[in-house]
Amino acid sequence: MKYTNHTLKKIEALFEKLDYAIRYERGNFQSGYCIVQNSNIIVINKYYDTEGRINCLLDILQTIEVDPSDLEEKSAKFLKQLQKHLFSLTKKEEEAN
Repeated sequence: MKYTNHTLKKIEALFEKLDYAIRYERGNFQSGYCIVQNSNIIVINKYYDTEGRINCLLDILQTIEVDPSDLEEKSAKFLKQLQKHLFSLTKKEEEAN
């Protein structure tokens, strides 16, 4: 997967379809992002570059439960693609350790 603005916009659109609002704000986040409790608001450090923003959103995607059947076909296909990418990254990290 390429870490481009286009990819970032597609991931942001996916989160929008999952009823999450993404905000880029200044803050002292330990992990670079936070999810506001009991609401679907994601706040990401605004000083992150495109790759950092994508990585934060992918980290969040791993922590939330998503039912692909709730999405349109195109969005569900993109979600599967992202999950496959995340799985391959996790596998590479495990092999490195």
